[in-house]
Amino acid sequence: MFEISIEKFLPTLFDTGIEFAKASFRILLVIVAAYVAVRLLRLALNRVEAMLVRAGEASETVPGAALMRVRTLVSVLWTIAVGLIWFVAVLMVLGQIGVNVAPILASAGVLGLAVGFGAQNLVKDLVSGFFLILENQIRVGDIAVINGTGGLVEALTFRTIVLRDLSGVVHVFPNGTINTLANMTKDWSAYVLDVGVAYKEDTDHVIDIMRKVAGDMQAEPTYRSAMLEPIEIFGVDAFTDSAVTIKARFKTRPLQQYMIGREYRRRLKKAFDAAGIEIPFPQRALTMGQASSPFQLVIKETEADSARSN
Repeated sequence: MFEISIEKFLPTLFDTGIEFAKASFRILLVIVAAYVAVRLLRLALNRVEAMLVRAGEASETVPGAALMRVRTLVSVLWTIAVGLIWFVAVLMVLGQIGVNVAPILASAGVLGLAVGFGAQNLVKDLVSGFFLILENQIRVGDIAVINGTGGLVEALTFRTIVLRDLSGVVHVFPNGTINTLANMTKDWSAYVLDVGVAYKEDTDHVIDIMRKVAGDMQAEPTYRSAMLEPIEIFGVDAFTDSAVTIKARFKTRPLQQYMIGREYRRRLKKAFDAAGIEIPFPQRALTMGQASSPFQLVIKETEADSARSN
């Protein structure tokens, strides 16, 4: 009787063993396929990184900036892609061992929807930060104006940008809240100045002095490397109440415009003084009308004042 029972269950045990072996083999294939996909992804991202670095180094003025930016983007893509690959692999393994993955996928969809609604500002910040770095709109060390606030970019992440203004105040902007962004040191910088001289001065002579002062500065090694081009003088730009305004511009390396502009103003003031060129200040002329007769002042004494005087 006992032998008959064993013979009855032997086919079932054999079939179960075969199914287990097949499932184990399929699980092994899934794990190997995921591992190979991760390795191929790593090789592909390494090649993409090298190509992007070579393409970005030609336009970067800061050494190593392109490498840092590309590595940041590649690391984010690597993390997201590897997470997706292993998530799919785990679902396939669970399916091979008989687990129904449909409720898991439904729960993941509901959870993702809930997270999307609850953390939509965070997602907006991350997406905006990703494209800020991808498009190289701003970098650490740039001088930028964000939402009307200017300062030096001290930190740049996928979520925030940190500015420090001239007074030392630190401003933190979530990337999703940035409405306007102006980069003042993108590839090169400019220093624009308005020079006011008196109406009696010869503007051509003034422009010659301005060019000479700028040329002397550019001839010195201290300033030659910072000045990308000779001074650009646009000419007479405006007639104000007390001065003729001449507009000019320096094209400099990033972050060097203020140093060049301040030194140029110092030298230009001395050159104008030596040449006798007047830098006027606002003046106002007063014209008096026809003189009128003086007012007559009449003091009327009241009865109370008369009583007190007595």
